[in-house]
Amino acid sequence: MPLYDLPLAQLETYLPDVPDPEGFDEFWAGTLAEARAFDLDVRLEPVDTGLTLVETYDVTFPGFGGHPVRGWLTRPAGEAGPLPAVVEYLGYGGGRGLPHERLAWAAAGYVHLLMDTRGQGSAWGTGGDTPDPVGAGPAFPGFLTRGLLDPAEHYYRRVFTDAVRAVDAVRTVAGVDPARVAVTGVSQGGGLALAVAGLVPDVAAVMADVPFLCHMRRAVELTDARPYSEVSAYLAVHRGDVEQAFRTLSYLDGVNFARRASAPALVSVALMDVTCPPSTVFAAYNHYGQPADGTDKEIVVYPFNGHEGGAAEQLGRQIRWLGARLGAVDGVGAAARLG
Repeated sequence: MPLYDLPLAQLETYLPDVPDPEGFDEFWAGTLAEARAFDLDVRLEPVDTGLTLVETYDVTFPGFGGHPVRGWLTRPAGEAGPLPAVVEYLGYGGGRGLPHERLAWAAAGYVHLLMDTRGQGSAWGTGGDTPDPVGAGPAFPGFLTRGLLDPAEHYYRRVFTDAVRAVDAVRTVAGVDPARVAVTGVSQGGGLALAVAGLVPDVAAVMADVPFLCHMRRAVELTDARPYSEVSAYLAVHRGDVEQAFRTLSYLDGVNFARRASAPALVSVALMDVTCPPSTVFAAYNHYGQPADGTDKEIVVYPFNGHEGGAAEQLGRQIRWLGARLGAVDGVGAAARLG
């Protein structure tokens, strides 16, 4: 895939006027208040993975509507804490998989909570375990058009709320330092991380790789790749719903969450990415922390990559970047402990 979006020099200063819908803050404050009215009953069941250097738990916590959300919690074995924590969100269509698949953050000295995504888990990977019990009106196959005509009914209202409650949940876990909780994810997971950064003012750091769900009108109009093409396919049939659809998506747009966020941020973008066009990522990044000056943020550019972005290389960057801000066990990085 050749370069197809704006030149990098323009991307670096790209600040589009993304609509900030009326009542955005009230909408989300009310949504989270409703979710937090349910008792935060976090359940941890030990899992025998056969691994001796980490402890793993099958987690259940209440998300949107009090609905049970599953996850895996992994932590360094024998470390009482208080430890920093990383909450990780998954890419589109994936589920939490098997408990031994994601060990890097625990190996680096963090408590790691991997949140399952409601209703997903069957497009790639090794499966998910969290149903979405809420119905929806007419929709194109996928998740992006479920509830497209009303932000209160949209699928991602539920998922973003689950993501916030995952942070609430990990902060209650014994041995977790609630002041040192970071959020991360790739693609959909990166979009969720940006949303949480805008909704949880005291989250300690955010790491969003090739984030989805940003500057969505431009994405829908620029790429024919899924998931964004789900919206264009829907609107090709429901021709009179264009403005209402994009009004709904404005309540879910990563740009609007990014401009409300203030935590240190590490973002990545790939210039040949047709799934999440580079200009949509830069739109969120350039708005991040506005209008505050001096926000601790960094974007890593992968000029010749598609939606895979930096993959394992970016994870290595994240571990070093987060260690410099949050530290790991006893305030030092895992590498220092082993040296």
